[in-house]
Amino acid sequence: MGTYFNPPNKNFSEAAGFDYYVDKSGILGELNKMVETPEKYVCVSRPRRFGKTITANMLSAYYNRMRDSAGLFAGLAIAHDPSYESYLNKFHVIFLDIGKLLSRSGVGDMIDKLDKTLTREIQRVYPDIPRDADMTLPDYINELYEVTGIGMVIIIDEWDCIFRERKDDTAAHGEYLKFLREFLKDQPYISLVYMTGILPIKKYGSHSALGMFHEFSMTEPKQFDRFIGFNADEVRSLCDRYGMDFLEMAAWYDGYSFPHAPSVFNPRAVVAAFLTGSFSSYWTQTETFEALKAYILMDYDGLGESVVSLLAGGKVRIKTDGFTNDMVTFQSKDDVLTLLVHLGYLGYLADSSEVFVPNKEISKEFVTAMGSPRYQGVTRTVNVSSDLLKATWSKDSGTVASLLEKAHEETSHLTYNDENALAYTVSLAYLSAKDYYTVVREMPSGKVFADLIFLPMKSHLDKPAMVVELKWNKTAEGAIKQIKEKNYPAVLKDQAGKILLVGINYAQSTKKHSCVIEEI
Repeated sequence: MGTYFNPPNKNFSEAAGFDYYVDKSGILGELNKMVETPEKYVCVSRPRRFGKTITANMLSAYYNRMRDSAGLFAGLAIAHDPSYESYLNKFHVIFLDIGKLLSRSGVGDMIDKLDKTLTREIQRVYPDIPRDADMTLPDYINELYEVTGIGMVIIIDEWDCIFRERKDDTAAHGEYLKFLREFLKDQPYISLVYMTGILPIKKYGSHSALGMFHEFSMTEPKQFDRFIGFNADEVRSLCDRYGMDFLEMAAWYDGYSFPHAPSVFNPRAVVAAFLTGSFSSYWTQTETFEALKAYILMDYDGLGESVVSLLAGGKVRIKTDGFTNDMVTFQSKDDVLTLLVHLGYLGYLADSSEVFVPNKEISKEFVTAMGSPRYQGVTRTVNVSSDLLKATWSKDSGTVASLLEKAHEETSHLTYNDENALAYTVSLAYLSAKDYYTVVREMPSGKVFADLIFLPMKSHLDKPAMVVELKWNKTAEGAIKQIKEKNYPAVLKDQAGKILLVGINYAQSTKKHSCVIEEI
């Protein structure tokens, strides 16, 4: 038992006893299907703050034969899985946190330290299994396996940090990959390998250097999508227990979506909100925020317009297959946007291959990162957003129309030729409304849809709800008439206080916006 070989259960024990712990032990049932099969090499990539390390610690506690973990897992979901007892505490575990190891040394020194420390820790438990002078580390571990018959579960956390933190050190990359191949590939002692990282495995040409791994990423999570982040029911239960507003929590941290998990919250941000009792952006505390600023400024055709469209609430179709899974090799805007999916700055819809800004927290990070000449028009639009909102509350339709003119001018690089484009401009212009409202595009109201609905958050119920209808080459009065005829406000029937009906029209011939605002 040691730092790397059969480590203590302390980390997972602390996590499982935490007030805001959410049980994700069901992933063990999926992994148990892969143990000692050709599928036993698993690489799961997730953004920072999405529970990678907690899951890795859970695997260590579950499989570690040198610990009695039955008490830890007795009340969790995995205890009801048919495979539970078959694999509980049945293997030796080697746990490597590459981020910590690499922060103290270069790759060569890290490998040398691992070799010596693992040997020493194994010999404490098995002093009768010597390591001959000519034995490599894999040879020695295989000797241990042949003598004991006990397989290894190898857990590697933050496996890809060298590719993120030392982007240009190709010699170190090669040395590290060579170590991993020799340590893991086709070794008889391997019962399961579980690697976590932010990026999928690096591609070299059309092949991967670690081609034996089955990958589960933010673009292809497959059966592991149910274990990414917190789902809506889990967060609602926590909100009920600790007295926080679920709808506001969702506006800030929900929005990621996968085939078997349509509503996924950022788990670290949710926990931070509970701990502090406030909703805020916690994303800038990660290394990837600097990456966001750098990548959205890259000079790829169409990238700037795509970023503005995303910030305005739109979706952008991308191709992910050209991305080489590193942070330096880019050929197109699709590669940049694909990286932002893996970093957690964009959500991804696999069915339509579209990306989008998932929530208020991420929206604020985009606004902060766009403080450059390239996006100065967007910055100016956001800066007048509060004035636009105040004018709307005051029913000052003339000022609303005038400010929308400015917003249109500042974002003139956006294609502006239909009602959908108008919706982007209006959404961007009303960006500050997200401080007070949950903003929903095309919210269903009976059999028809309102273009924009502004629902006051629980902490801002003094603000009016707003129903916005947009028209192209028609009239603002016609938009108001449609709101009434189609009874759009019916969706707000339980809304206390006043409701503002906002009709906005853009006349293409005059290039002018008009606005009518009524209160009900």
